[in-house]
Amino acid sequence: MAGVSGCLKYSMFIFNFLFWLCGILILAVAIWVRVSKDGQEILNSGGSGTNSYVSADLLIAVGAIIMVLGFLGCCGAMKESRCMLLLFFIGLLLILLLQVAAGILGATFKSEYSRILNETLYENAKLLSETSDAAKTFQQAMSEFQEEFKCCGLVKGAADWGNNFQQNYKSCECSTTTSDSCTVYHGLYVYQETCISLVKDLFEKHIIVIIGIAFGLAVIEILGLVFSMVLYCQIGNK
Repeated sequence: MAGVSGCLKYSMFIFNFLFWLCGILILAVAIWVRVSKDGQEILNSGGSGTNSYVSADLLIAVGAIIMVLGFLGCCGAMKESRCMLLLFFIGLLLILLLQVAAGILGATFKSEYSRILNETLYENAKLLSETSDAAKTFQQAMSEFQEEFKCCGLVKGAADWGNNFQQNYKSCECSTTTSDSCTVYHGLYVYQETCISLVKDLFEKHIIVIIGIAFGLAVIEILGLVFSMVLYCQIGNK
C-alpha cells in the first residue's frame, strides 16, 4: 500500500501553522477592539449599550475556534491521526460556509448598513448639544476626533454643538485664519468640513481591511481542506 507523502505531510503542517497564526491575529485584534474606546464611542454611544460589542465578541469566538482547528490540523498531520484530520476538515468546512454566507448577506444588505450608519450618526449629532453623562462621554470622544481629523461637528458643523460650543471650541479651532478650509462661527475660525464624511470614510476603510483579511483567510482554508482530505485518504491507504 502507498505510504504517506512526507512533502504533503509537512505542507499540511505549514499551512495549518499559518491558519493557527491567523486565529491568533483575529483573536488579538478582536480583543483590542473589545477593550478599546476609540471609534466605539463615536459610532455606538447613546443607546446601543452592550450590543456595540457583539461583533467583537463574535470575532473573539471565531479567532479561538480557528486556533483550535489549526492545532488539530498540525497535530493530525504530524501524528497521522485520521480522527483529528476529519474533525479539522469538518470544522474548517463549516467556517468557510459561514464566511460565504456572511459575505453574501453583507453584499445584499450593504445599502441597509449605510442607511443605519447614516441614521446613527445623525442621531448622535444631537448628543453634542446635550448635557447628560452619556452626551459628555460622546463629546469628549468627538473632540478628540475633530482635533485629529481637522473637522468640526457631525452634520451641521460647529452649530451641532449648540450651547456647548464655548466649552468645546478648541478642537474645532483652525490653526490658520487664511485657509479655505476654515470658516467663522461665533467670532472664531473653525474647520468648515463636518466630520460625518470622515467617519464614513474611516468605516469603509475598516470594512475593506476586514474583506481583505477574510479573503486571505479563505484561501488558506481552501488549501487546508484540500491538504487535509488528501492526507486523510493517504493515511487510510497506508
